[in-house]
Amino acid sequence: MKKIYSVEEYIEVNSHFTEALKTLRDIIMSTELEETVKWSMPTYCLNGKNVLGIGAFKNHFCIWFHHGVFLKDEHSLLHNAQEDKTKGMRQMRFESKNDINKAAVLAYAKEATENQRLGREIKPVRKTKAINIPSELKDVLKSNSELHTSFKALTPGKQREYCDHISEAKREATKLSRLEKITPMIIKGVGLHDKYKSC
Repeated sequence: MKKIYSVEEYIEVNSHFTEALKTLRDIIMSTELEETVKWSMPTYCLNGKNVLGIGAFKNHFCIWFHHGVFLKDEHSLLHNAQEDKTKGMRQMRFESKNDINKAAVLAYAKEATENQRLGREIKPVRKTKAINIPSELKDVLKSNSELHTSFKALTPGKQREYCDHISEAKREATKLSRLEKITPMIIKGVGLHDKYKSC
């Protein structure tokens, strides 16, 4: 599909649902949401944050509520379009203009706006990289309880720095010499690069 630059263009391209899309747009434009186009679809925002969008497909058209999982859904109009993938987004689906309950659409749009104002949104989960502890450090951690406790108390970032520092050494002798050097630093609770970060 070609890139869409305006809501009018989107409605025109989806001519099989022109009147229905105009109806949805009119309802949404009666709220305080700001209209824009994102991902080539009409999107409605509050202070730059996505609240909802409208979309048209071959056999249906819909409203996407970006954080619809927080809506009360008193009329049971929402469903998850991709059960195992979508966490927050919910869809209100229609097959014809006659399916649009204007009062319900307005109520849901206002509730979604208020939820956004209150900060109710699914935050993306940051995936942290697994920390691979090299065998040389593992052995010392097993035999030295003070070092083990201190290492566990470090932030994951500092733990990773120390593990990488040892793993990156090619020779076994270098690994052991690095391990010897960092042991007192770990016990003190400092990071490998802390002295550079404070400059």
